[in-house]
Parts: sequence; C-alpha cells; structure tokens
Amino acid sequence: MYTQNDKRCSLTELVAHIQNGDCLAIGGGLSWREPMAALRELIRQNIKDLKLVGSAHGIDVDLLCGAGSVAVSAESYVGFEQDFGMALNYRRACETGAVKVEDNCCYSLVQQLRAAIQGLPFMPIRSVQGTDFLKLHPEFKTMTCPFTGEQLVLVPALKPDVALIHAHYADEHGNLHIEGPPVADVLFAKASKKVIATVEALIPHDELAKKGVTIPYFYVTAICEVPYGAHPTSCYPNYAYDREHTASYYQAAKHGADSFNQNYLTPFVHDCKDHDAYLLAAGGKARLACLEQWDQSMEKWMQLYE
Repeated sequence: MYTQNDKRCSLTELVAHIQNGDCLAIGGGLSWREPMAALRELIRQNIKDLKLVGSAHGIDVDLLCGAGSVAVSAESYVGFEQDFGMALNYRRACETGAVKVEDNCCYSLVQQLRAAIQGLPFMPIRSVQGTDFLKLHPEFKTMTCPFTGEQLVLVPALKPDVALIHAHYADEHGNLHIEGPPVADVLFAKASKKVIATVEALIPHDELAKKGVTIPYFYVTAICEVPYGAHPTSCYPNYAYDREHTASYYQAAKHGADSFNQNYLTPFVHDCKDHDAYLLAAGGKARLACLEQWDQSMEKWMQLYE
C-alpha cells in the first residue's frame, strides 16, 4: 500500500522503478492508451530481459521487441489488427528465439490476476482445454471438480513486478481516472507489486473526485504528467491514433532489424533526449492539433486514416 501524499516525479524517475528481468504488465491495448512515452524512456535507460504480460497489444510490445528489451512474451495477442497486420519486430524476435513465447489467452490472464488480487494460489477455468496452451504452460494443472465431476484447468496467481499505465488524469496523491474502457488496467493495478503511471494531466483532488476514481491512490507508487504520453496510440477523447506515424513505423520494421534501428529507433527514441523532443520529431504542435480535431466531424476523423 502506497500512502505518501505527493507521488509526482519525473519520467526518468518513474521508469527507474522497472528493473532488468522484471515481469511488466503494460496497460491499455491494441492502439488505445498505451504508455508509449514511458516505454521509449525504458529503452533509453537500457532496461532489458523483461517478461511482458497483457491481453491484446500492438506497437508497445512490438517496439520493445525491436529494441531488444524483451526476454519473454506472455501476451494473448500482439499485432496491428486489420490496418497493417502482423507485428513484425515481435514476429522476428519470437521466430529467432530472441524472445521466448509463452502465449496466454485473455481469460486465463484475467483469472490469474484475480487469484493474485484475492490472495489465492490459483483460479479454475473451463477454457484452453483441447489446445496447446497446456503444453506452453506446464504450470497450468487440471483437476476434477469434487462437486460436478467436471474437468477444470487451474491457472496460478500472477503478480507482476510492475504495472505501467497511462491514464487521462491523476491527482498528486496518485488517484487515477481513465476515460472509456480500462482494459485490464484495474486488474493490473490491484495484482501488481508496484503501479507507475503517466497521465495526460494532473488535476486537483476535488476535480478528479468529480470525474471518478478508476484506480485508487493506495495502489499507485508514482505518477508523472506526460501530455500526449500515449502517442502514437490514441487517448480518446483527447486525441486520435496517429496512423501516419504508425505507417512510417511499420515501413521501418518491414525492412528488417537494421532498417528499424536506423529509421525509427534512432530518430524517435535514442536521438530524443526526452518526450518533448520526441513530440517535435513526430510532427510537433501542428500534428498534435490535427489529432485533437478528430471529434469535430466524421470527415475530420476519417481523414486521419487516409
């Protein structure tokens, strides 16, 4: 339980809570509200050998794989959906053996987190039977239910070392407010040993209380105000997904590891001393203003996807 009155810190200090070899739960999902600024800082700090856990993810996990930060992936999905398709850095890392694959499914992950939250050693599930998940996860066990005679799978509690989340708002105490679907973020926060969060804006406690607390302060270790901290993923209603930037990212990844390092990691991560420098490299105020205009009309929104 974290009860200090003021949890504000710099992005560098925030990310330093993550150590080499940690089990890291990344908040958000797909192209929505992923903690991208913190992940870029993680790469700059050369944090390695991470085990990533999560549900459905995209550029966040792919970026870490392209940077060589990942040892094990226990995600349920990593890709760019119908827009671009396969996550190319992730695929290369898994196929070459650089990243060990421990694929999970969304529901087994949820049950593992629930077990940790409730202080239980495991939770039962009906799913994954008849699949190769049991081969991938020898720690999963089976049992016959003593009440129904039904065959069940038992999944062990999962307690990540760190949950890394991007939220819309926080107060200085660490109460977080997320607009829209929280994905698995609330479960991550309750199950993890530490919770660190970037937020679009820090606001007074009274204002945050009116919006509603999604994750209470006592779960949260540290917070940092990072406007546009989810870019190039979306953070609706603040700004849309930057498809143009993601397309450039994808082209760099498509032509191999050297191309990705030269054409993306170097200009958008290593050569950017901080988040402000990244935003400038990604198009600056003009591009961000364009992404903020998504809600003016359907036409404005669709133009971002052309």
